[in-house]
Amino acid sequence: MIIKKTVVSGLIAAALLLASSAKAQDAFMRNEVGLQGAGFFTKDSQQNGTRQHSTNTGAFLVNYRFHINGWLAAEANYGYARDAQQNFTPAGNFGIQSNVHQATGALVVNIPVYVHRMRPYVLAGTGALVFSPTNAAGGFVLGAQRQARPAFVYGGGVDYKLVQHVALRLEYRGFVYHRPDFGIATLSSSVTTNTAEPSAGIVFHF
Repeated sequence: MIIKKTVVSGLIAAALLLASSAKAQDAFMRNEVGLQGAGFFTKDSQQNGTRQHSTNTGAFLVNYRFHINGWLAAEANYGYARDAQQNFTPAGNFGIQSNVHQATGALVVNIPVYVHRMRPYVLAGTGALVFSPTNAAGGFVLGAQRQARPAFVYGGGVDYKLVQHVALRLEYRGFVYHRPDFGIATLSSSVTTNTAEPSAGIVFHF
C-alpha cells in the first residue's frame, strides 16, 4: 500500500512538472517581436518600350509573430526603404525618388529541425508596397502620385537562439508585384517584377 501511494504521488508530481514545463515553453514560444536591417534589391525590367531600373538601397523591418502551435505561426510585418525609382522611356529619362513602405501578413511554417540552437522556417503571404514620392530635387517628375501595389511575399530564414528569450534571425524575403508608374501613363510598363530583401536582426520571445 505504501509503495502504491508512493508511485501514485510520484506520477502526480511528474505530471504537474511536465504541465508546468509545457506551459512555460508554450508561453516562451507563443509571441515574438523582430527588428531587422535589410537590403532592398529590385530586378530591372523592360516592356512596352519602357525600361525601369531601381537603385539598390537599405531598409528596416519590424514584425510580430504569433505561434499558433509548434509548427505554424501568423506574422504581421512593416518595412521601410528609400528607393530611387528610375524610369527610362524613348522620350527621355525620368527619375522619381520615393519612400517605399511595406505592410504584409504571412503564414510561417517552422521546419522541425533543431541543430545547434537553430530553427529554420519558410513563409508566404500577401500585402502591399506603397511608393511615396519624396519630391526631392533631381528625383521628381510633375504629376507623380503616391501609389500602392498589391504584392505576394515569400521567403524563409533561420533563428539562432543566443540566450533565453533572444535569438539572431537571418532571413530572405521576396516580393512579386507590378512596377509602379506613379499615375503617369507614359511611365507605365505593365510588367511584374521581383524585389529581393535579405535581412538580419534580433528576435525577442515572450
